[in-house]
Amino acid sequence: MKFSKFISYFFHPINFPILGSILYFLLIPEHIYKQQEHIFITVILIGTYIFPLFLVLLFKRFGMIDSLHMETIEERKFPTIMFIAISLILGNWLFQSNLVNLLSLFYFGYALFLLCSYLFLKFNIKLSLHLAAIGGLIGFLIYFSTYYQINLIIILVTLFALSGIIAYSRLRLQAHKPNEIILGYVLSIISQFLVYFVYYMI
Repeated sequence: MKFSKFISYFFHPINFPILGSILYFLLIPEHIYKQQEHIFITVILIGTYIFPLFLVLLFKRFGMIDSLHMETIEERKFPTIMFIAISLILGNWLFQSNLVNLLSLFYFGYALFLLCSYLFLKFNIKLSLHLAAIGGLIGFLIYFSTYYQINLIIILVTLFALSGIIAYSRLRLQAHKPNEIILGYVLSIISQFLVYFVYYMI
């Protein structure tokens, strides 16, 4: 049980957007000035980690949520809307820069999944955000590797294995039903592919 709790906290969904961005800048074959890269990373870190963490802690402080995992349906509704807005704002900002268009799709993909997640809340189904976060990263890296013709098999295999560990931990903690884990994982990957398909077709 302690191991499952550690996994759930260490691989919290809030960690994956910034992780995906760091991997993007580490792996991209195109040249981007370091100063620009640092600006992108700083804004993304503030927008996807520091600001949301501050708000979530504030929600917890005022009793709007009981834990950082937002385990109930009602607890998830407003934070989900907030994260949709953050993902769309960041995605649009990155896209408008015309330097990191593919990275902007990563955030648009998360926004699309979160919208789906919010709709599922209406039917009392809380999709696993833990699996959605890593699933979104996997989906992003798959089309990233396809777009730039880079072999990322080792990273992807590692992430798939980690997905299994996270899924086991969430089930062990009885945080989700199996269908909520599978749906969260699959829909997040599909959301990434959909935004890439739209971008590629345009």
